[in-house]
Amino acid sequence: MKLGITKLMVTTVIVFALAAPLAFAQQDTPGKPTAKGQMNAGGKEAGKAGKSLGSNLKRGRVLRGGKRFGKRIGYAVRHIGRGTKLAVKTAVKP
Repeated sequence: MKLGITKLMVTTVIVFALAAPLAFAQQDTPGKPTAKGQMNAGGKEAGKAGKSLGSNLKRGRVLRGGKRFGKRIGYAVRHIGRGTKLAVKTAVKP
């Protein structure tokens, strides 16, 4: 029994010792946002808005669904506006 517990403890320590450096290695440093990336983010956010509205309505939460739908659509429009701004800036260079 002691041998099993010891193996478990050693394995746990090894896993945590190796997992932390691997987790830090996977973090990407975000670069400058691009027009294409902003437009994609806006589309994804609009999709999430519709999906959350549908699931809220399905459960009978009409008011909550409408409020969250409006917020998410606002975020989507913000992304699309930023993408348009970046596209115009790159297309029309002074």
